[in-house]
Order: sequence, then C-alpha cells, then structure tokens
Amino acid sequence: MASKSNCWIGFDLGGTKMMATVFDGSFTQIARARKKTKAVEGVTSTINRIKKLIRDVLDEAGIDVGKCSGIGMAVPGLLNLDRGIILDAPNLGWKKIAIRSILEEEFGCPVAVVNDVDAGVYGEYRHGAAKRARCVVGVFPGTGIGGGCVYKGDILRGKSFSCLEIGHIQIVPNGPFCGCGRQGCLEAVASRLYIASEAIKAAYRGEAPHLLEIAGTDIAQVRSGAIAASIQAGDRAVERIVRQSAQWLGIGIATAVNLLAPDTIVLGGGLVEALPDIYGEVVGDTACSRVMPSFKNAFKVVVARLGDDASTTGAAAWMQKALEESEQIA
Repeated sequence: MASKSNCWIGFDLGGTKMMATVFDGSFTQIARARKKTKAVEGVTSTINRIKKLIRDVLDEAGIDVGKCSGIGMAVPGLLNLDRGIILDAPNLGWKKIAIRSILEEEFGCPVAVVNDVDAGVYGEYRHGAAKRARCVVGVFPGTGIGGGCVYKGDILRGKSFSCLEIGHIQIVPNGPFCGCGRQGCLEAVASRLYIASEAIKAAYRGEAPHLLEIAGTDIAQVRSGAIAASIQAGDRAVERIVRQSAQWLGIGIATAVNLLAPDTIVLGGGLVEALPDIYGEVVGDTACSRVMPSFKNAFKVVVARLGDDASTTGAAAWMQKALEESEQIA
C-alpha cells in the first residue's frame, strides 16, 4: 500500500477524452484509466464522472483514497491559477467552475489546477524530451494550437492566467479568420482543423483520392491518422498542405525563439505524433531560417516523447512541486 507521501494522481480533462493516472514517488505509472467525454453533458454530470474515474483508477492501483498525496488537474481553457477556477472552457461549455475546491472536498488532498498545454510541456520537461532544458517552449498543433513555456523549472505564466498563446500571434495580415475572431492568427493557417478543411477541398477536387476513400468529404473524419495515411498512400496535395502549415508553424516558433531564447522546442500533439518526420524537419528548418542569426544554432527542435501521458504526468509533477514548495515555506 502506498503511503500518503508517494502517490500522485494526474488528470487530463481534454476536449475529447478524460484520463487519470496514478504515479508512485519515482513517477512510475501504477495505473491509468480513460473515458471519452460526451458531446452534450452538464457540469454536474461531468464532475461526477471525473470523481468516479479518479476512484476507479485508485481502485485499479489498489490504493485507498486517503493515501493520495495530491491531484494535478490539466484543464483546457482560461483558468484562475491561484484559486483553481475554470473561468471559461469553451470546449466543455464551462464557466466559473471552482474545480479545485470541489475535488479537495471530495478526496481530502491538495489539488493543483494547470492549463493542459502547460501541463504537457512541464511533463516533457520533467520526464520526457526536454529534460534538463533551461528554457523549453512547447507547441502542440491540434484543433487549435496550444503553447507553453517552462523556464528554470517553473511554468511561465501571467499574474493570474496561463500565457504563451502562440496560436494567436498574427502571421498573415488580413488572413483567414480564427476562432478567436481575429484574422491571420497562426492557428488559422497551421492547426489540424485548417489542414483538414484544405485537405477536404483537395479531395473534392479529385487531388487527394486516398483521403476521399478514407474520409469522404466529412471534415469530422479527417483526423491526424487519416491525414498521415493519405500522405503515405501518395496524396501529394495533402502533403503540400501539411508542409505549408508546418512552415507557418516554424515562422511562429521563430518569433517565440526571438522573444524567449529557449534552448529546446518541443512539438507535440496527435498531428505531430502522426507525422513526426515532416514536422521535425520542416518546423526546424523554417525556424532556423527565420530567427536572428545569433539564435540560429542556440536551440533544438524535438518531438514530444510522452504522447497522451504528457499532460497527466506534468499535472501530477506540478502538484508534487507545489506541495514540496509549500512545505518548505511552512
């Protein structure tokens, strides 16, 4: 039986799935469980499912609830980090949900709430592709484009909110509209949603027959795996679309390099996992060609190693760090 000092839970409340993982003191996984999120579900119902999944994964690990040292929650959206409140999570339809106090009352242990991308970058810093980096910037293209930064062991943040919204830097003047309402954001030309929409057009025009066979013209079916499969099967039009988007991503990352001088850039998310060679090559080459000359050889671009476990690992590790720091102060 694990003692209260060496059992941590990481929970990822993603847009399409929720996942809970139990770690021991050395951050070896003891158990993990996941469930799909439901398209239409009330806040109370979802919170009850979160509680149940945490209890289920503890049961699988053979650990009593009272033995848990802490829970790290990785949550998408705008957060009040100090108070552990989800201010606005559009993908969940949540506003002003005090998730930290809800879970602390339920499980009787401390809870840390962190942005899901920040958690993923922190997980890669502690246990993945960015170990021992002084400054690491993580970029995760998906439905949108998330970004995070860990500097000297701390997640870079604003006074109350998470930061590094790299998906919303301006890339194309008067370009396509972004989900934020602005035009020309990086997200509007380099996200998986943009790639899928352009690929569907190519399939409709007869330029991507393999994608047409895989997904038809239904954009919801054009996931990362379908994009990779169509390229592997020979759809050159789809490959051109992906490479162009990866170039835009490299330009956005070059801006981050010029601002923050990171020694490591971590690329993650399902799209990068499905196409690591294209993204590693194109993003790295483009970023190097766009940064200030002094920075050209000062950073490396790497592909994330932890996959779906990045956010749960990072959230749990961040909870561990927060608790250790609070104990030192006390």
